[in-house]
Amino acid sequence: MRIALFVETYTPCINGVVTHLNILKKGFEQLGHEVLIVTADTETKRHYIEDGIMHCPAKKLKRIYGFGLALPFSRKRLRLLKNFDPDIIHVHQEFGVGLSGFLFAKILKVPLVYTLHTMYDEYVFYVAPKMLIKMTKKMLHSYEKRLASSADVIVGPSKKVEDFLRLCGVKKKIELIPNTADLDLFTPHAASEEKKAELRKELGIPESATIGCFVGRLGKEKSVDVVIRNFASELKDENIYFLVVGSGPEEEPLKALAEELSVSDKVKFTGAVKHSDVACYYSLSDFFITASLTEMHSISMLEAMSSGLPIIARYDEVNASQITSGVNGEYFVTPQEMRKAVMKIHRLGASERKRLKNNVRHTVESSGAKELAEYILTFYNREKENKNEKRKSDK
Repeated sequence: MRIALFVETYTPCINGVVTHLNILKKGFEQLGHEVLIVTADTETKRHYIEDGIMHCPAKKLKRIYGFGLALPFSRKRLRLLKNFDPDIIHVHQEFGVGLSGFLFAKILKVPLVYTLHTMYDEYVFYVAPKMLIKMTKKMLHSYEKRLASSADVIVGPSKKVEDFLRLCGVKKKIELIPNTADLDLFTPHAASEEKKAELRKELGIPESATIGCFVGRLGKEKSVDVVIRNFASELKDENIYFLVVGSGPEEEPLKALAEELSVSDKVKFTGAVKHSDVACYYSLSDFFITASLTEMHSISMLEAMSSGLPIIARYDEVNASQITSGVNGEYFVTPQEMRKAVMKIHRLGASERKRLKNNVRHTVESSGAKELAEYILTFYNREKENKNEKRKSDK
């Protein structure tokens, strides 16, 4: 099967959607299918295909970190897509490139699958002034309703997707397919003892210290400030360090906050890290910690669990099933609850930590790239058959 995946951002940009697409692409190719990624590229002025990626000229958006906006229609883009001759178009983001996926599916009369990855209500402040947020959300809901309702299949990684699309007025069935991690890349042994010692030296973290990490884009919606504030009030006198892996618009304000709260010696920022190197930082760490309430089955959390890291996360009712207390992590609400969860890991001996890492890894081992691809292919095959039947009946 020839599969065209439409997305606004792709490598070298790293975010949850890009990671999901890389895993999906890997799974499809393992099963013998051909994949074309169609994406915006702010570094080119022409459309071209190279190494299975169609690069579409785009304008860089300064207010939205890492994003470029391409025109929703291009004859050259359509011509290149026709030459690829897709059996399925699967849209993963909803703007310039994504919108062209919706248009081209109609033109080429191929099944359209749409995955909503992002709770856009939580990101409106990036594009709208405070006084216009309510109106912008209303317009966004109307836009989402039109797009999602036109898809043959709607997919989401969490019940949050279903709740959001119902709020937008979407009536169609929504297929919930949890995200997964690259189990080959993210393992408890991704970094050698020598590499971990080297990283500790670079970061100024003692060999005896316990390390908690957060990996992801540093935006307001990730609430890394909540972890830093809780760390400062509850844990700064312990031999525990907080590693912040990633970059984004909040990187400098977060560094300033750590300085203000006198924990800059314990809160370490790596800046942007290549995706292939992220596994080493997970391997270095003892637990993953997040206070974000905007996730939809977080891929960073899955990567951390694949690396054997227990998760300490601020409680989010809709995603409560992602963590099983005492098995692969703990939830917290108050700073004191966060301290209790962290200290429980901090006090573990070496053999107990190794056993915990193995147990956490086991909780995600059944959700690899091939399994994800096989599941999504059931929808592709169903809709492809439906389109073929409709063509026969129209003759």
